Formats: sequence, C-alpha cells, structure tokens
Amino acid sequence: MENLALSVKELNKYFYDPQTFHVLKDISFDIKKGEFLALTGKSGSGKSTLLYILSTMDTAYEGSLTINGTTLTGKAQNELAAFRNEHIGFVFQFHYLLPEFSALDNVMLPALKLEKKTMEEIEEKAMANLKLLGLEDQALKPANKLSGGQQQRVAIARALINEPTIIMGDEPTGNLDSKNTQIVFDIFRELAVERGQTIIAVTHDDDFAANCDRVLELMDGKLIHQ
Repeated sequence: MENLALSVKELNKYFYDPQTFHVLKDISFDIKKGEFLALTGKSGSGKSTLLYILSTMDTAYEGSLTINGTTLTGKAQNELAAFRNEHIGFVFQFHYLLPEFSALDNVMLPALKLEKKTMEEIEEKAMANLKLLGLEDQALKPANKLSGGQQQRVAIARALINEPTIIMGDEPTGNLDSKNTQIVFDIFRELAVERGQTIIAVTHDDDFAANCDRVLELMDGKLIHQ
C-alpha cells in the first residue's frame, strides 16, 4: 500500500439528464508511485469523466478513491480543494496561463495559494522549475508572448510547483506539433524516473501511449485493457 499513489475500487458513475446513463462501470485499478500511465479510449469511452473523478473535481460517483494513502470519497469540497492544490498538479490541452502575467508569475500562483512557503522560496522554486524545463531565459516574458510549446512547458512548471504526488494531464500534447509533443513526453518521463512523480495522461496519441509504462484503455465505460 505504501508504494501506491492512487487506488480506485468499484467505481461507478451515472448521468441522470435527460435520462439515466451508466458512464463508468465497476472500474478498479491501482497506480504505483513513479508510474507513467496513459488513459486511452475513443471519444465517449469515459476517460475524461474518469480523470475528472480521479482529480477529485467530480464527487458524484459510487465506489472509493484513495490518493497518497488518503481516502477522498465523501470529503467536503473545501477539504478536496485544499488536497488538490497540495497533492495534484494539472496539465490540460489548453495551458490556461494568465496571458498578461509573466511565465514566472504563472508558475508561482499555486504555491502562493497554498501559503506554505515564503515569497522568496516560492520564486526560487519557480525559477528552478523553469530552468528544469529549459525556460529560465523566458521567465519574465508575458505568457502571451511565448510559443505554444513554451506555454505548455510553463503549464508543466506550474503543475510541479507544490511538488504534487500526481500530475494529471488531459490531452497535454493535444495542441502541440510532433517536436513539442516529444519534448513534453520526455519531461514527463524524466519526472517519473528522476523524481518519482506519478503521471496520468489522457491521450488520443497512440505513440505517446505506447511509450508510457502502462496503458488503461476504456471502452463504453469499462476498463478493457491494462
């Protein structure tokens, strides 16, 4: 159990409007710390719905979710929000950076919200993350002046700022060309191997998925392959 980053047991999810629809069906799996995992399936298979539950954003489900030894099922929204900010980093298909803020300021935001370190410590950590991602020379540039690949790397640096247990990506390379897709993949691989961080990425990219440690494939709300 100590080596588990995330555990899902007998997960079921229903939509009720306009009629009852069973979206996720009896899903159970464990993810080890430091594992780089791809979540795949055709559109409508339920993979984004599953990621939303794993991220603790959606609490209307049956079953149990445990992250880093903490069972999160049934917790209040404010508890979940605090847990998310400390333990989960997010990288989306669209980077969601604040366009007028510098790259450095964007990276610092989640740590400022967490309020566990001084401003100086947060700025130092943010710069270290930008350096890790080859962006230290872009630190003071407004986010809207960066290329698409650079913006996505800033989003990864931001996801890392609170040293989360898990990084969750929703099509993190969906808007990138093949060169930048490879750069992002290599960054994730390095984070998993060197830092022991767990990566869960929803992807339509077969090459991306094939190079991950493990693939969870969904079809019609069921886990058909892992």
